[in-house]
Amino acid sequence: MGFFSKIKESLNKTRESISYAFSSEKLDDDFYEELTEILIMADTNVETAEKLSDKMRDVIAKRHILDSNEAKKAFAEVCAEEMTFEEPFDLTGTPAVILLVGVNGAGKTTTAGKLAKYLSDNGRKVVIAAADTFRAAAQEQLMVWGERSGCTVVTGTGDPSSVIYDTVSTAVPRGYDTVICDTAGRLQNRKSLMDELAKMRRTVEKAAPNASVETLLVLDASTGQNAISQAELFSEASGVTGIVLTKLDGTAKGGAVLTIKQKLGLPVRFVGVGEKIDDMTVFDPVDYAEGLVGIE
Repeated sequence: MGFFSKIKESLNKTRESISYAFSSEKLDDDFYEELTEILIMADTNVETAEKLSDKMRDVIAKRHILDSNEAKKAFAEVCAEEMTFEEPFDLTGTPAVILLVGVNGAGKTTTAGKLAKYLSDNGRKVVIAAADTFRAAAQEQLMVWGERSGCTVVTGTGDPSSVIYDTVSTAVPRGYDTVICDTAGRLQNRKSLMDELAKMRRTVEKAAPNASVETLLVLDASTGQNAISQAELFSEASGVTGIVLTKLDGTAKGGAVLTIKQKLGLPVRFVGVGEKIDDMTVFDPVDYAEGLVGIE
């Protein structure tokens, strides 16, 4: 099953609801009200749901759309635009460093392995830093994912930043151009979180002054608006540059993704749609929007 099919399958509940709204014979006030309600029920926040509904009203009026199928295609375009960012994912550094942050249970360790496999398959030479030194199970789990992805995992004890320093400083001499760092998942107060993650970034800069750094927040898609609230805390505290959505399966409502840009101003960079090592790819706003709305 291809990624588009998997995304479409994972968004089945939301897609059915949206398709029902577009089965209306008239694109009138009742239609826009129902569309707004469906988006809110799908875990889109009220402000974004109303914004998308208002945009649809404008698009339909400007294009003189009367057909519900044409309206559905237009809505997919509106949704895709809401999730699109122009800034590229930065892998230009020597090495390129990716810090994975988030609470325990969001899927950081699994994401590290899947992301390593994805980037390796696309020509990167990846090494993984097991910087969650507070949980022995996390390092053991990461070693398993490292074997599955065919990537080396560097482990250690004590200070997480020391593991990051050792991995980043030796990456290029050992032939690696990309370092993925799995970090601790404790949800602390803002100051502790900021201090710890700022320390990690300083460590990367010391270890490799020419490194580029992307800090990706790993969110459990099935938790909907709770994931957004969680993301607000992390983005305020840690200089997050993007989002990885995990567990986008049949339990995910899907609408929360539409809220991320408006609430956080952050791009979704990668998405996971299953448990297998290959079940992660670059997030495509158009594919996601078409899967959400039901465009074949």
